[in-house]
Amino acid sequence: MKKVITILVLSIFLVSCAGMGQNQKTGTAVGGFTGTAAGAAIGHAYGGTTGLVIGGLIGLIVGGVVGNQIGTYMDKQEAALQVALASSIAANQASVQRTNNVLMATFKSDMFFDKNSSMLKVGSSFDIDRIANVLNQYSSTAVQIQGHTDDSGPEDYNLKLSQARADSVKRVLQQKGVNPRRISTIGFGSSQPISSVPGQNRRVTVVIVPIKQVN
Repeated sequence: MKKVITILVLSIFLVSCAGMGQNQKTGTAVGGFTGTAAGAAIGHAYGGTTGLVIGGLIGLIVGGVVGNQIGTYMDKQEAALQVALASSIAANQASVQRTNNVLMATFKSDMFFDKNSSMLKVGSSFDIDRIANVLNQYSSTAVQIQGHTDDSGPEDYNLKLSQARADSVKRVLQQKGVNPRRISTIGFGSSQPISSVPGQNRRVTVVIVPIKQVN
């Protein structure tokens, strides 16, 4: 009997309807999926201090996690991320946060990029290698790379820069063996500030969501 894999993003009960409406005003990421076996759209606005919107373009991914095992699966992946990024977290250069079963690994932009550049610094490869190792170990997740800037400079420039930076991180993850069909990218420019301090707003966030398998 042929198994049918349905790919869903499990980002349930993350905000109230009122909170969702507010966050939709701050930015939108549209998600989609195309593959040989099935199609499904992903994209779920959720709340929190960053007002993020999850979405992405995923290809066919074999596998997935059974619904009642997702929490445990993400527990293990969160622990692996915390260990992998421990040195950067201790140096206050990175953080790992979780909202229900959505993980967010956030990095200060100057860890990865020089000012006004989307070319990754040589030293950034260590942290990206560690992320790739975790993503390859936990392959039943979809990933969105989000770029953010401060509000200095024209907004169209900031949008292009943030998108180019997200794309640069994706390329390296792909080179490290992460299936590119799992990864989407989006640049938010300066539209989603998290602080009155400009340096805190310049960041790259790796959003990780579980893929649910339905037999």
